[in-house]
Amino acid sequence: MPALSPPSVTFSAADDPWIETRTGPHYSQRGLRDLFLNAQTIDDLALPHPPSASALLRIAVAITARITGLDDAELTASQWNALRRTCLQQGRFDPDAVHAYFDRHAWDVFDPVRPWLQEPALRTQCDHSSGINAFVPGRPAGNNLAWFSPHGHHTNEPVPTAEALEILLLHHYYGRSGTCTPRTVDGVTTGRKNSGPLRSSVSFHPLGRTLHETLLAGVPAFAGDEQLPGTDACPWEEALPGRQTPQALVTWPGRLLTGQSQHAILLVPGPGGTTVTDVYHTRATKEPEEPKEPEEPKNSKKAKAIVTDPYLAYRYAAGNRTKRYADASRAWWRELDTLVLAQDEHGTHVRPAVFDTLNDLPEDLRRSLRIRVHGFDQDGKATDLQWYTAITPPLLNWTQEHDPVKAQRIAECCREAEQTAQRLATAAKDAWETITGAKSRSRTAQPSWVNKAPARYWPKAETVFWRLLDEPDTDAPTAFAAAAAAALREVTEAARISHNSAARAIAYAVRDLYRRPSPLPKKTA
Repeated sequence: MPALSPPSVTFSAADDPWIETRTGPHYSQRGLRDLFLNAQTIDDLALPHPPSASALLRIAVAITARITGLDDAELTASQWNALRRTCLQQGRFDPDAVHAYFDRHAWDVFDPVRPWLQEPALRTQCDHSSGINAFVPGRPAGNNLAWFSPHGHHTNEPVPTAEALEILLLHHYYGRSGTCTPRTVDGVTTGRKNSGPLRSSVSFHPLGRTLHETLLAGVPAFAGDEQLPGTDACPWEEALPGRQTPQALVTWPGRLLTGQSQHAILLVPGPGGTTVTDVYHTRATKEPEEPKEPEEPKNSKKAKAIVTDPYLAYRYAAGNRTKRYADASRAWWRELDTLVLAQDEHGTHVRPAVFDTLNDLPEDLRRSLRIRVHGFDQDGKATDLQWYTAITPPLLNWTQEHDPVKAQRIAECCREAEQTAQRLATAAKDAWETITGAKSRSRTAQPSWVNKAPARYWPKAETVFWRLLDEPDTDAPTAFAAAAAAALREVTEAARISHNSAARAIAYAVRDLYRRPSPLPKKTA
């Protein structure tokens, strides 16, 4: 068990540089205070890990609401929009409000009593540390083999504190579930933790011309039950670190954006606090996990409150709600139908709640506003596959509220692109089975054409998609079928040249791609 950090070991998340930012072609590191004091001069965050950037944006938006007064649940919708417009017109955050906020709270990462976003009780509640290798993504830990890394059980290289803070955010929001370092609380020892609230999700964040605009555009409006003044707190705003009970409400905006972590972490500093040498990483005592859509009506007193992250898209099916999962193989434009269409009573997909406030932004900002996409392709438990990021062009003018014809065209093209991809997979599989005479019964071991054809199809489909938006009279099914046919011919070229039977089967498959599904017969009374 390490001793308490000596007083000389400090690192302030507010005042020491650790956040990568970009201004034009220039990059620099800043602390949180500097981030807000100079937000009007910063183009964007530049964190190397998109999940950490998505987490930091949520933290920064919560702080934005605090220093601007946009966290006042008593404001009416018109008053709230007027206040945000005033903050945007000022062109920068009020320096006095920024200093007052950061001077009021604890930001020292290695403080022995109030370490930022950590739990000091882990020193006594865990009988051993977790190790730095288990904390850093990509490093092998325990009995895992070191295939692509020089790190191992005997090479616990320290991590710069600035990098460790970004990893800290990654675990709090996207952390894995399963076995962890045992923790004893109130005589009960548990060695399993839940996954983070954003695990395997894709987030959509408004992106302004400056970080000042990005943060103000990203503040979600209050859309919940009555909230008592002073009941909402971010972890660093609490007087003492304490456990959340299962009955605790997810209040807005502090706990909604910053207080749902299922992981408890404590960093062990190296000499001078410039590095982190070890970590305690275990379960948090905060519960429960995000609940599903209740079966009772929404106005039922028995219905449980649902945690709605304002930057996630959701899908409703069979009375349950699920978040839109990240998929590294899925291009961002395929999500456009969800982003531009307003929710209706028959729809199954719901765009992020933050989009509901973007139409009230000043006209010049609204027309230039883009969307930053941050995704982390993971399974639901422990496997991390790939993270990714993308920036859309300005698209708010395409939303249903501003251009319903364009929005419906986008929805039509997205739908046709997906349906054509499904027909392509079926056609490729049928052609393969016709030639080989073998049936593929395994879902995981599909014929090579089934995997290769969609990979060739989607880049072509994206080109077709953007062309169709500029050509509203062009038939979308035919255009996507042509892209699918070209992809199928490319992946089967060698087989078609070598075997007449393959050429014949592919010709029939291409014909099927151009066929449209027959409409279902109408029911008669």
